[in-house]
Formats: sequence, C-alpha cells, structure tokens
Amino acid sequence: MNDWPEGWSGDNRGGYGRGSASARPESARVMRQVRRGATPPPGPGPSAPPYGAGVPQQPSYTDGQGYGGDGYDSGYNTGQVYGGSGGGGQGRPVRDRPAPNWRRRIKWTAITVVTVLVVTTVSTYFWADSKLNREVDLSKVIERPEAGEGTNYLIVGSDSREGMTDEQKKDLHTGSAEGKRTDSMMILHTGDNGSTLISLPRDSDVEIPSFVGSESGKKYPGTGRHTKLNAAYAEDGPELLVRTIEHNTGLRLDHYVEIGFAGFANIVDAVGGVEMDIPQDIKDKKSGADFKKGKQTLNGEEALAFVRTRYALAGSDLDRTKNQQKFLSALASQVATPSTVLNPFKLYPTMGAGLDSLIVDKDMGLFDLASMFWAMKSVSGGDGTSMNMPISGSVGGNLKWDDAKVKKLVEELKNDEKVTVSGN
Repeated sequence: MNDWPEGWSGDNRGGYGRGSASARPESARVMRQVRRGATPPPGPGPSAPPYGAGVPQQPSYTDGQGYGGDGYDSGYNTGQVYGGSGGGGQGRPVRDRPAPNWRRRIKWTAITVVTVLVVTTVSTYFWADSKLNREVDLSKVIERPEAGEGTNYLIVGSDSREGMTDEQKKDLHTGSAEGKRTDSMMILHTGDNGSTLISLPRDSDVEIPSFVGSESGKKYPGTGRHTKLNAAYAEDGPELLVRTIEHNTGLRLDHYVEIGFAGFANIVDAVGGVEMDIPQDIKDKKSGADFKKGKQTLNGEEALAFVRTRYALAGSDLDRTKNQQKFLSALASQVATPSTVLNPFKLYPTMGAGLDSLIVDKDMGLFDLASMFWAMKSVSGGDGTSMNMPISGSVGGNLKWDDAKVKKLVEELKNDEKVTVSGN
C-alpha cells in the first residue's frame, strides 16, 4: 500500500500542480516565463557578439498564451509610459501643438481692419452730411444763365452774429448790429484748367434785376435801380444775391456757401491756427487788428480781425479782398493737410466747427464741399489764379466793373479755359 497521494505517483508526477491530491490534474495554470533573448544558432566556431553585447537586455514577458510584446506588455519594453506620445500605454496620448496658420490670421486681421474702416467712414459721412445747413434754395432764382464747363461756387462771408454771446461779440470786435450783411464775396471756379478765385468788392456798382421774393414768393419787376452789391443780400438774402451776380455777369453759379463771424473763428481755432505772412504793420481799432509785418500764426480772433481790416489799408476794400483771398487759401491748405485729415482729434473738431456754421444750397453735398476746399488749396499752392473783379473806375461812390474785361473773363470761365484777364 502506497502512503503517497496518487498525485505523486511516478507516472504523472510531472503533470500535477501544486500538490493536488486529486487523481486528475488541476485546470491548466499559466505562469509567466522570462525570455532572456534569442539563442544564437550553433556554428562551427566562435562568432562576433551581436550589436549591443554586454548591455543588459530588458526581459520580455509572456504568459504562455502568446500575450507578449503585442499584447499585455505592448510598449512597456520600448520605454513608453502612460501619457506618452506613442500611444502604447492606457493613458491618452499628448499630441504636438500644430503650428499657427499665419496666412489665416493675416487674412482675418485684414478683413477686420477693412470692416472697421468702412463702418467708420460711412458713419462719419452720414454724421457730417446731417450737420450741413442746406437753407438756400437756388430753384427760386429766376432767368438764370446757361451752365458752362466746370463748377462755380459763390463763397460769402457774412457779418451774422447769430448765436454769439455778448462776451464773444466783445472779444471778436463784431459789434451788436441786428440782421446780417455780406462782408466778403468770392466766385471760385474749378475745372480742368486749374482754379480761379475772384473777389467781388462789396462796394461794386450793380443793377438789381427782377426777382421772386424768397419768403413771399411774389415777383418784383426790375426798375433799373443801381446799388452796392452787398445791398442785394441785405434786401432779400442769398437768393437775390445770386440772382444779382448772375444778371450782372452772365455767369451761372452752381453752389452757394456762407459762413458767419463765429463759425470762421471756430474753424481757425479747430485747426490750431493759420500761418500768415502779414504784408505790413496793421492797426485797426474797428476790426481789432494789431499786427506787425512778417510771418505769424493767427488764432480765430486774430484771423477774423485780419480779414475784416479795411480802414488801415491804403487801398481800402480792394486790398482787403486780396487779404481775404490769401487767408482763405491758407486756411484751406491747413484743413487739407494729412496732419488734419488723418488725425481724428483735429479732423472731427474741425468738421464739427465748420459744418455747424456753414450755410449751403440744397444741392450741396460733402463731395462738392471737399472739392471746393481742394480747389482753394490749389490757388494758394500756385496752381490757380486769384484776382479781383476788373474795375474801370467809380460811379456815385461805387466801384464800376470794366465791362469788356468782365465779358472776356466770364467767357473764359464758361469754356473752362485758362484765365488771361487780369484784375485790380
């Protein structure tokens, strides 16, 4: 009788596991085996050690069922760990950050900038357009001459004190007269042959023609009455002034622009002053002018005093109109510079001051106004012509125009030709 359990009999000792006393083997249990690397094939003699000989090899593990490097331990022996970029572990792999798409970024930046510029430009246009005071209706002017080539602007400086405080009237030496009269009048012609700026002395002798009242709508027949040019404005405003100038010259006026005392001074201050070369020492108590000869920058108050100065000048009204031309051209040049146009801290105050104080005709647009300023700038830049209306003498204390020269001048303007006529 054998005292050893059956499981330990000599025939099946190698097949039983863990000392089982059962006559049948236990279900197969798999133990991991350590592979120390492939055994080199036998050869006739010694062979060179393989590459990396002498370096300890990381053991690979198998479980006896084929789960080795491609299964359970996949990636372990390659040095990959969880979270690595190879993806062999169970953690989520960390991917490399893609390079920025600069072309896409530049494209969208450009689109954004263009959109902002367009929105700003459109908003500025409608804001500025809404501020224009379109009060003058040229459709009320009757018996108008035929239109010629180019564009003709009538630019009027009035002595209106509307909206001014008593302190402003004192500072600007304007007095407190009621109503308004024309302090200066100019025709600006623009076309393909340069710009021409012509001053019309307010003491010019003119005939008041038949006209339709701007307020009453009643027609007043002409009587052949002669008076000073500025009396037409005082009698029935801008519409009669336009009618009178067209009747006495034969030149059709396309647009009307008027500015008062306060508005003029505000524009000058908004652009930071205007540099002028004063031709002589000037001291005029009535206008408040007190200047020494030479270059200097005039603020709004000083500029208004300069353009209104009359009694301190030897030539009286004709010399004054020349100074007005010089100053308005210099002002236009100052407004149209990049330092003003491209600087919103200057541009918007300048536009606000100017547009609030300008009175224009109903057909005047912002582009027409801009064209007028550019044309005036060209006059001061030497590309245009500035002159007084040709005068032949005086009659009854008024300045009489030279009819022959005026006729020739108007003909050249109508045909948009280079002006050859000289003025006083």
